[in-house]
Parts: sequence; C-alpha cells; structure tokens
Amino acid sequence: MEEMVKVLKAQNMCVLATVGDEVPHCSLMAYVTDDRFRRVYMVTHKKTKKYANLLANPSVCLLIDTRLSKERSGRKNVQALTVNGIFELVGGEETAGLRSRFIKAHPHLQEFTKDDDAQFFAVKLQALQLLRDATDASYENLEET
Repeated sequence: MEEMVKVLKAQNMCVLATVGDEVPHCSLMAYVTDDRFRRVYMVTHKKTKKYANLLANPSVCLLIDTRLSKERSGRKNVQALTVNGIFELVGGEETAGLRSRFIKAHPHLQEFTKDDDAQFFAVKLQALQLLRDATDASYENLEET
C-alpha cells in the first residue's frame, strides 16, 4: 500500500474512465487527494459527457502512471496504478476549501474552478492495483480495511 500511496502523492494527473450507454469514455484530469488517500478530487463542467456518465453510473476507474516522473528512467521502470472507485458529488462548504487546495496544486485551472458550471467531485477509492514493469503487480482492496 505504501508504494501505491507514493504514486498517488507524486502525481497530479490521471485518466478517468466513465461509462454511459454501455460505452466507455476516458478523460485526462487534474486531481488532488485527501490526507488519508481514500478520495481523489477533481473538477469538471456540468455540461460534459463525463459528468452525465458519472451521474448515470457512479462506478469509475482511474489510471495514474509515472512515465513523466523525473525519478524514473525509461519504460522499464514505469509504474501504473489502476484505481477502482465510486463517484461522489462535492458541494457546500467543502467546495471552498477544496477549490483553494485545487488551485494551489493546479494554478492554471483557477478560472475554470470558478465557472458557474464547474462541479467538484470525489472518487472514493475501493481498490488499487499497482503494476511495476510488465509482470510485477500488487493489489489492495480498500473496502476490507
């Protein structure tokens, strides 16, 4: 689990996979995590395919990888973290604090987060699978912990 958390902490971009009308849809997303690494927070516009998919089917998958990390050299050392989770809306007072944390991590998205159609959401992590190289994998079911 420690190595999986290290990947979550070191990165701040992921691919979010949603499903709508039985068709998968992938989106490149900026993210921040909570302090316990049990939730990943993102923001989207409400008028997007991904948002409609999230409302229709809360099961999601994230892919976070280390291919751009300075500490890794070459494809042999790339790690890929697959995260299964459940979509949760974020609103009310939680949004203000989250917006501040998000802008600190992603200053280029400041205006985007202030848009009236911007919606913060969380992915509650359920399971993690870390792949190191091509054959070395480990799995954590967070619902059992």
